[in-house]
Amino acid sequence: MRAAVLGSPIEHSLSPVLHTAAYTALGLDDGWHYERFECDEGGLARFLEGCDASWAGLSLTMPLKRVAMALSDELAEPVTSVGGANTIVFAEGRRYAYNTDVAGIVSALREVGIARVDSAAVVGGGATAASALEALRVLGATEPGAVTVLAREPARADPVTEAAARMGLRIGVEPLREIGSHLDVDLVVSTVPRGAADDYTAELVASRAALFDVSYGPKPSVPVAAVAAAGRRAVGGFPMLLHQAGRQVELMTGVARAPIEAMRAAGEAELARRATT
Repeated sequence: MRAAVLGSPIEHSLSPVLHTAAYTALGLDDGWHYERFECDEGGLARFLEGCDASWAGLSLTMPLKRVAMALSDELAEPVTSVGGANTIVFAEGRRYAYNTDVAGIVSALREVGIARVDSAAVVGGGATAASALEALRVLGATEPGAVTVLAREPARADPVTEAAARMGLRIGVEPLREIGSHLDVDLVVSTVPRGAADDYTAELVASRAALFDVSYGPKPSVPVAAVAAAGRRAVGGFPMLLHQAGRQVELMTGVARAPIEAMRAAGEAELARRATT
């Protein structure tokens, strides 16, 4: 069986390492293969049309999460509420769309002892920000005004506010430049690309909030390293990537539980390798 991750850019995706490690641990490595393909929004329909019965599923990164919804036959929640799918599973001639990012965020936070969040600030206004809102809802941040989205251009944050409305959440939207006024919260979730939140590190360190930065790399991001050094909980994006990939493995292969620890070891080894090159 075949599976793959699609997106643009895709060259540095860690997904092939994680999924391949899962196949090995599950004893599927003789018959299952996971690849990566560069694919933009305009190319996804053509790629899907070329997927025959040998394909089990696809992992999708940006910029494919929204267009995937229109190209799928069935949408599993929370795809509709979030407004994006990061997984397509092929079964019985149909395409089933899933969002495993939400489960990945929840599991990543619970792993570091954050099992409940009453208030939060979300940095960024893209598809991952919408997934973060749903995760925060699951973790308890449901009161009106409990979550504030901090966007560079609040007027362009409509996709996130619309997602919040579908979830039944009443959120605030404020300019990112005013971040210092909105950090009296339990948790800050940064959903912007690596490096984009570095200028706000001092404000994050001065706050009381824990930090979850969805970006990942060979080394902790500047804000994660600084908040951790200040003695507060700070987690990068690798645990989210790990757990959302684990859920994808379960959906695509049908196993009851993905071999998370084998996948973690392979991912951490690859990140360590990248740190030295």
